[in-house]
Formats: sequence, structure tokens, C-alpha cells
Amino acid sequence: MSSTQFDGDIDSFVSYLKSNRGLSVNTLKAYRADLTACLHLFELRGVTDLNEITLDDLRSWMAVESRDHARSSMARKTVAVRGFFAWAYEHGLTTTDPAATLMTPSIPSTLPAVLTESQAEQLLDVAEQAVATNQYKDDGGAAAASGSGKAAGKTADKSADTVNRSEAPARADKRDNARVTAESQRNAAILELLYATGIRVAELVSMDIVDVDFSNRTIKVTGKGNKQRVVPFGLPAQRALETWLEQGRPVLARTATDAVKSRAANALFLGARGGRIDQRIARDIVHRAAREAGVPDISPHALRHSAATHILDGGADLREVQEMLGHSSLKTTQRYTHVSIEQLKNRYGQAFPRA
Repeated sequence: MSSTQFDGDIDSFVSYLKSNRGLSVNTLKAYRADLTACLHLFELRGVTDLNEITLDDLRSWMAVESRDHARSSMARKTVAVRGFFAWAYEHGLTTTDPAATLMTPSIPSTLPAVLTESQAEQLLDVAEQAVATNQYKDDGGAAAASGSGKAAGKTADKSADTVNRSEAPARADKRDNARVTAESQRNAAILELLYATGIRVAELVSMDIVDVDFSNRTIKVTGKGNKQRVVPFGLPAQRALETWLEQGRPVLARTATDAVKSRAANALFLGARGGRIDQRIARDIVHRAAREAGVPDISPHALRHSAATHILDGGADLREVQEMLGHSSLKTTQRYTHVSIEQLKNRYGQAFPRA
């Protein structure tokens, strides 16, 4: 990221947002990058004082940026720049607010792709079958290793070194099978929890074990702006989580170094090396599971949309879904959910006397 002579002002603005707006770390990081890029452009044009920047300059910046960025990205950049100059004016850094009338690009309302209920069921069934298949292989590997050891012990003309060499690959295979089984248990739990709760992938990877309340079958979620909410989950997700925590998690935890283990001691989900799982791996898990299940390729966010849609179709109230998803605005919930045409027809038939 390029530095500018205005970095101090940007730092002060970001600190203000962090203290007063409660924005997420990712949002603050994006705003900082947007402002740095914007002011760096003006610096290249010879600007040395914020007071030199005009509305026309900002419109020129938008024209340049819009060549390489989608409308949604431009909308975020514009919000960041407008917020910065409003803050600068209020705090006496500028004598005017050149961004006060800067228009935010309109974003076309698009409906995200979602799975049907049968496709979602197929996705989760295939993940559950993978657990059962890998557990079978794991048990078979253990039995084979045990049988190999017994046979070696009964053969008098084999030296101890030969026996140890023959058992080593079996032990390695057993460890590999255990790891693969543990990862399949983790993947099934992740898919079940994402679909059962509609949480964001960032919320998923930041969860700790203590955030799961099995007695009430709920999870405590820390969302955008560090806002917390409690979300219920169903019996299939409970089973998958219990299997992962009791059987799979200890296997992956053993692969971690002491330093990694201490940092991930409370993490609900672990990666292959025993550390807290990151968002990229969680996304890969969902994409790979969709391919293996033969359903349309989806992201964790599309699985979130699917969950919300299916809950609404089941008769849930829109505000209940808003609370579950952690949306601050009901309008956002409406945009991120689909209501099936069958449901619309049924409601129309019930509510309209001449249907």
C-alpha cells in the first residue's frame, strides 16, 4: 500500500471510526486502503493540502477508479471518502466539505444464487457419508496394522528391525487415515452449522468452543461491529458438532506445535496443522463439498442465503430472520433472501379475496 503525506489524517479518521462507529476490522482496513489510494492520486497531481481538493477532483477520482472496480466497490470507496471529508470538516482540517454532494453509485439489486431445499439436503448428506466412509477406512487401517504386528511376532526368523520397519508404514497410514477422518468430521460440522444458522464465514472461523451451548442448542455469534447475537441450531448440527469435538478435533490438535496450540486452544474449528481455521480454507470446504455432492457451486455466503430463504419459506417471520442473520436493517434481509413463487402464490390466495 502506498504511503502519502496524509497518512496521519487517515490514521486519525480510522481511529475515530473504530472508537465511535464500531466497524469491523475488515471494514476499517478497506476504508484505510480506499482513502490511501484516493489521496495518493491527488498527491501525484500535486496536491499538498486537503483544502485544495474540490468536488470536481473527487468526481475525476471516481471516473479513474470506476474503470477497474465494480459498482459495489465504488459505492464503498465513495462512502469512505465522503466520511473522511465530513470528519475533516467537522474537526477543522478543512474549511469546506467537498464530498458533501458526491453521489454514491447505485448498485443494481441482484438476487444471489441459492440451493433448493433438496440440493441443500444432498450437500449435507454427502458430507455425512464422507465421514462414515473415512471412519470405515480408519477402522480397517487399524485392524490391518494390528494383524500385521501379530503376524510379525509369530515369525521367528524375522529380526526385530524387520518387524519395526514393516510396522512403521502401517502406523503412518493409520495416522493419515485418522487425519482424513478428522477433517471430514470437521467439514461436515462446518457445513451443518453454516446451513443451520446462516452465520457468516468470518463469524464461523472466529468462534470458540465456549460459544456453543449444547444444552440450549444455541451459539453465541460475534458479528460486524462486534455485535453479539444468539442463534439456534438443530439436531443434525448438534450431532455433527459433537462428533467433531469428541473425535476429530483432538486428532488435528495433536498436529499443532506448542505455539500454534496455545493460540488455537479455544478455537472451535481447526485447520490441518492444528491452528484456528481461516476463511480461505472454510470457503474451499464449501466449494469442494458442492462439487462432490453434484449441486451448483456455492460459497459460504450463498449457503447463508439458502438458509435464510428456506427458513422464510418454512413460515418464519422476516424480523426473526433479520435477528438470526445479524442484519441491522430489515431492507438488507429482504435483499438477501428469496421467497419462493409457491409461497407468494399461497399468500396471495389467502390474502386476496379475488385470487
